[in-house]
Formats: sequence, C-alpha cells, structure tokens
Amino acid sequence: MNLSRNFYRLVFSVLISLGVSDLVFAQKIDILLKGGHVIDPKNNIDAVMDVAISDGKILRLAPQIDAAGAIKVIDISGLYLSPGIIDIHVHVFAGTNKAQKYMDGPNSLPPDGFTLRSGVTTVVDAGSAGWKSFPLFKKNIIDNSKTRVLSFLNIVGDGMGEFEQDTMDMDPEMAASTAKFYDDHIVGFKVAHYNGVQWIPVDNAVAAGKLAQKPVMIDWRGLPPVNSFEELLLKHLRPGDILTHMYHAGKSVGAASPLYKESVLDENGKVKPYVFQAQNRGIIFDVGHGGNGFVFGQAIPSLKQGFRPNTISSDLHIGNMNAGMKDMANIMSKFLNMGMSVQDVIARSTWNPALSIQRKDLGHLSVGAEADIAVFNLKNGNFGFIDSHGGSFRGTKRLEAELTIRAGKVVWDLNGLATDAWDKAAKSK
Repeated sequence: MNLSRNFYRLVFSVLISLGVSDLVFAQKIDILLKGGHVIDPKNNIDAVMDVAISDGKILRLAPQIDAAGAIKVIDISGLYLSPGIIDIHVHVFAGTNKAQKYMDGPNSLPPDGFTLRSGVTTVVDAGSAGWKSFPLFKKNIIDNSKTRVLSFLNIVGDGMGEFEQDTMDMDPEMAASTAKFYDDHIVGFKVAHYNGVQWIPVDNAVAAGKLAQKPVMIDWRGLPPVNSFEELLLKHLRPGDILTHMYHAGKSVGAASPLYKESVLDENGKVKPYVFQAQNRGIIFDVGHGGNGFVFGQAIPSLKQGFRPNTISSDLHIGNMNAGMKDMANIMSKFLNMGMSVQDVIARSTWNPALSIQRKDLGHLSVGAEADIAVFNLKNGNFGFIDSHGGSFRGTKRLEAELTIRAGKVVWDLNGLATDAWDKAAKSK
C-alpha cells in the first residue's frame, strides 16, 4: 500500500517537473484574450499580457497563455484591455413618470443601451430613487439589466424630482435602514437640486451615511445667497464623501436660471486653496460631466495646476447623451487630450470609483474576480470634443470601445472581434 502511494507521488512530482500539470489539471478557458496591453491599476499591471476567463471569472493573466483547449480565442493585439469601466454618476431609473422626470421618468435612460457600448460594466444611479421608490427601481431596472446597476439613494424619500425641496421628507433613519437592507445594491446617499439655504439636506445625508457607514455624493447649488462652498467641503462633508460636477462653470447653472454654483477657480483662474485642502483631507472630487457640469475653462486650468479628478463619471441622462457628454469613452478621451496619461484615465474610471463606493470586489482583474472587461482602441487623428456650454476643443486621441465583457460574456463587439467570419460561421452550423 505504501509502495503504491509512493509511486503515485513520484509520478505526480515528475509531471510537475515536466510542466505537464498545467495540461492535466488546468481549468477550462471559455475566453482567451491574447496580446492586449493590460492596464489594471489595482494590481499595478501595465504590460502586454494574455487574459483567460473561465466560468465568468478571471482565471489567469500571463505574458503567454497556451490557446490549446480554449473555447474562444480573441486576438486584441494593439488594443488596450482594462477592468470594466465604473461610472458612478448616472440616471437610469427610466419610466413614464413625466411629472418627476428622473424618478421612474423619461429623463432617465435604460442602462444597457448607453453603457456597454462604451466599455461601462457598472453604473451607480445618483439619486433618482429614494427609500420609498427604491423597491420599484430594483424591480424594473436593477433586476433586468445586464449592466451592474448600483445606487446612491436620494436623501429625499420619494427620489429625484420636485420632491427634492421637501426637507420634511429627508429622513436619515429610513434612508439608512433601506441602504442596510439592500446593502448589495445601495452604495451611499445623494443630495441634488435643493434650492434652499439650509444645511438640512447635506447634514441629513451625512447622518444617513454615518448610520449606514456609506459615503454621500453632493451636487451643490442653490438660489443666492448660496451657503459657503468652503464650509461644505471642510466642515459638513467627511473624508470619503463625494463632490460631483467638479469642473462646473460656476455662476448661473443655466442661461435662464437664477440658480448659482461656486466654481473651483477664483476670479484670477487659480484653484482656490481650500479646494486643494478638501481633496487632501479625503473629499473625493468627481467629474459628473452631464449637460451642465463640465467646461474646458475650468478643467484645463485646474489640471495644469494639479487639481485632478479622483473619479471620472458621466451624469448620463436624456439631456446629454447626444450633446457634449456623449458617453464615458468620450469623456475619458477628453482627459487624455488635456494631458492625462491613459493609465491615469483608466485608474480614475475603474479602481478609484470602486474604492469611492467601497466595492473592492470591482474595478480590477485579480484572479477570481468577476470578468468585467473593457477593450479599447486608442485612435490617433484629428478629433473634436465639446463641453457642457458648447465650447469645443481639438485633440489627437480618441478611445473607442471595441469589446465589452460582463461577467465573462461578450456584450459589445464593435468590429466582430469575438465572432467567426460569416463563411466559417455558416459551415459550423
């Protein structure tokens, strides 16, 4: 008996020494992505590598992975491969409630039509639903989308719309208890569109955040006189809380609007010292491009002075999908052309957003992680980009999403990289 056991141990050792173990004991590979330039900020990977996917998970990354036995091999030589893009500011509670627009309304968009095609695999709806309307949001949108949909819960119980002026409906206990109950889906709380001069919305959202141990996202504006922007950043928000629309133009929110926002630049075009102080103390500054939240006149001087976004996001809604914003790939391209490296842009669109919403399971390509992947073609040429106020900017680089994989399944394939030629496909049927 002992002789037999020792014999098998010897055979096993010989197989390993000969490198046969990879063949004998290897897991199946469903998809093998070969030759792409992998950028995985969490794991400090910035190199040409192969990526193997099995059962919806990342199986292996290596300079060379044998394609023998792989069910599907996709050549992505010359392309960039990153974790799936995470957009932490969208509005996707789509419905027919015209009165409230974003809460189950037509201003929100169904996620799958506007995410996967730009490399986005995870979105966070920014306050369209409150604790009262979240179950409907989950039933109609979250549970029926290929895109992973998470939520910043509006501090207003009913959600986003005319409700948002009702301070009596800003209940931190109910918001926090709902967030705890739906912990896998709700990542924090949102304040937006409040036009008053009280601190109630912010303070109640922060109170909910403390109860649920989650961050808040703030869209800061109001009717003059607006509460102090400096006080908001340095006294009311906590490290880890998020200020969105960081490159807003300031002054009036719209040409015909009496609302006001304070910009990060002073009258001399310098980043205000307390803005740097806030970022250094842990306030997360988010792009939140949107239809009125990003202008080159704020972004370019800020970047030159070292004030960079922690996270890049779209503020996707019906008013900007065909305007200057377009999609996440377009926004990422703007930052490339304003001087950020592709590595920095990807970090601020993957791992940084994952950390900001306390979801360390997302935004990386670690072995065993869910296989959410974006493959981009970085094109060189003469391209134009538009900001929220119609200002244009010329650039020489544009990211285009070639392939998107969500949970190990190809969900976007721009140029048929993952499919067989038509004549081969016909013969195989």
